Amino acid sequence: MNILILGSGGREHSLAWAVLQNPKCDRLIVAPGNAGIAQIADCAALDIENGGAVVSFAEENAIDFVIVGPEAPLAAGVADRLREAGVLVFGPSAEAAQLEASKSFTKEVCDASGAPTAAYARFTEAGPAKAYIRERGAPIVVKADGLAAGKGVIVAMEEQDALDAIDDMFGGAFGGAGAEIVIEEFMEGEEASLFVLCDGEEILSIGTAQDHKRVGEGDTGLNTGGMGAYSPAPVLSADIEARAMEEIIRPTMEEMKRRGMPFQGVLYAGLMIRDGQPRLVEYNVRFGDPECQVLMMRLGAQAMDLMHAAAEGRLGETQVNWADDYAMTVVMAANGYPGSYEKGTFIKGLDCAPEDSRNMVFHAGTKSVDGQIAASGGRVLNVTARGETLKQARDRAYAMVDGIDWPDGFYRRDIGWRAL
Repeated sequence: MNILILGSGGREHSLAWAVLQNPKCDRLIVAPGNAGIAQIADCAALDIENGGAVVSFAEENAIDFVIVGPEAPLAAGVADRLREAGVLVFGPSAEAAQLEASKSFTKEVCDASGAPTAAYARFTEAGPAKAYIRERGAPIVVKADGLAAGKGVIVAMEEQDALDAIDDMFGGAFGGAGAEIVIEEFMEGEEASLFVLCDGEEILSIGTAQDHKRVGEGDTGLNTGGMGAYSPAPVLSADIEARAMEEIIRPTMEEMKRRGMPFQGVLYAGLMIRDGQPRLVEYNVRFGDPECQVLMMRLGAQAMDLMHAAAEGRLGETQVNWADDYAMTVVMAANGYPGSYEKGTFIKGLDCAPEDSRNMVFHAGTKSVDGQIAASGGRVLNVTARGETLKQARDRAYAMVDGIDWPDGFYRRDIGWRAL
């Protein structure tokens, strides 16, 4: 099969790495890719949010299967255009992608399906939103309704922080994503992620992970796109996972089908777990980043078979074969992230890092400059390792981090601390 992956981050590097292990993959193209991806696959310059351009590229390159990595092309309807053209694609329709693209849409679906989630209210003006916050008090959660690259959520522990978030969002800090906002109750507990493949009819759990969203150690500081992750997440026990599937995922999928927008792709459910009860924090309609990296490290070649089965509507005859192991990824980010940071700094020592089924450095924000690897984003590298225990995976990952020479970057030293 000729396969096209859309995207340019660490998620897409790990997807490419897993797909290439499958003997069914004859040729792999990643658009636009990055410096790390270019070392293992062909990269192509392509506007991945332009459905017509993606369809034309797929036809010109005899692509058999397209895997959509990020959320923006899905929200833009790229998967719809591919399906209309008869190209097999892994990723939901634009209508179904509203589960991530609109927080208020997701809340409506949860209300209709009875899926347990936080109490909420939605606003299009600052005045009523601030009055609601003053009435409810802190802690409270303020979310931009639309896509904000993982940064449109403010967990305000003080009332003033929530009021400031209202000003920021309606003031354009998140562009069009903040034209409408959702304010939610603050849910206590431990957060973890459940990844479920859906083919429009059947659902199949393919793993759990726990991300570290805060920039600082001990889960302090600003929210980021994720500073590290590990899989599996012990807090998401088999019993709690089963409850989440039956009380949250399945009712949501049934409601989406009832609305005439069946979901096909991967559903990432962020869950808050307290006293054995999972509640939905949010849905994403693609693999998490950096959770994808630890899932791909553990799934390997079968990841492609699973995605292919979901795209073809064959999940009912598919199962996941898990190794009894752990994986951890440590994000190396540019100094200053998630605020302003410098681009173009050079990274050394990567050629000494091991690359095999247990150790990989996935590139998230890099480019090649005169044969050297340069940082081109906020989150730059995902240093990832497997082990028989979580401690072994952690030790291997941090050993690789120690071998990378990049004085312009930083990382958290406590990834996995909740489980360890």
